[in-house]
Amino acid sequence: MLTIIDKYILKRYLATFFVMLMLFVPIGIMANLAEQIGKMIDNEVPLAEIVVYYWNFTLVIGNILFPIFLFLSVIFFTSILANNTEIVAILSSGVSYGRFLRPYMIGATIIAIIMFLMNMFIVPPASVGYNEFKFKYLKRGKQDRVTTNIFNQLNETDFIYVSRFDPARQIGYNFSMERFNEDNTLNFKMSAANIRWVESDSVYRLTSYTKRRLVNGIEQIETKKRLDTIFNFKIDDLTPVSYIAETKNMFELNKFIEDQKRKGASNINSYVLVKYKRWALPLAAYILTIIAVAVSSVKRRGGMGVNLAFGIGVAFIYIFFDKVFGTLAEQSGFSPLLAVVIPNVLFGIIGFYLLQNAKR
Repeated sequence: MLTIIDKYILKRYLATFFVMLMLFVPIGIMANLAEQIGKMIDNEVPLAEIVVYYWNFTLVIGNILFPIFLFLSVIFFTSILANNTEIVAILSSGVSYGRFLRPYMIGATIIAIIMFLMNMFIVPPASVGYNEFKFKYLKRGKQDRVTTNIFNQLNETDFIYVSRFDPARQIGYNFSMERFNEDNTLNFKMSAANIRWVESDSVYRLTSYTKRRLVNGIEQIETKKRLDTIFNFKIDDLTPVSYIAETKNMFELNKFIEDQKRKGASNINSYVLVKYKRWALPLAAYILTIIAVAVSSVKRRGGMGVNLAFGIGVAFIYIFFDKVFGTLAEQSGFSPLLAVVIPNVLFGIIGFYLLQNAKR
């Protein structure tokens, strides 16, 4: 059961966090608008699309900055409590430091649940519109996916290749497909000058089609000027957009990762990293709350400014470690699980050490 002190601290915890969120997100929107307004005018972006974009922007950017806002808000209001000697009064009344932390942990749990739901189900759909708008209007001419020398394994026996893919026209050039038998011998190989998805007929159209098969040591060749057929893959699966993992909810992402592992995707680590980060982010709410309370619960010479300066420094170090290990996982084969675990374990140890000092 919550006491009056619990309710008081919990109310300050949540109120400060959401006020800080509502203050800084509009600032982020205005800064982004000031930077991108020229491109939007040049590209004659409809006002309705801009409004939708900034709604998605709010969800995506707000979700990314949740841990930082949480950390700074806890430091802010706890420093006020310490400067007003309210914490001294609470602890002097016989309340242990661990008991004093309870409303903070309840608040961290509420924020962690919000983070989990945001990461898994709310932000992914917003990420679709956010990224599509960005590449359509703000990064015009820049590719949102790999479009050359694309190799894909459809299943254990089928492999496909295109030398170049045009996502706007849904056409792949210099297409080839190979099917192998269980003993790894080649069953057949088909090739075409291009492969195009025909939406109206729901078929793939192959131009300058050739199929070669070896039967009893004799090569059989089948050629056609044009062939309409069906394959068990989507044309966009040839080369997913770079932000594809960000646009899938928890269940879709798990299935997508399984499919990419089966296909032997070379950038599988980047997808797995997104998955682990989503699970780790709610845990960061507890770690950052503990560090923030341990730092700001002691009244210091210099007051709140010293605590906030320290908090901003820790926030930048946390982001730095997160980016470094994330880059290692994406580009050097480093384990995505370790890339997520190491920064959180490191800051968990720092939080435990600071907490022990604060208790004394």
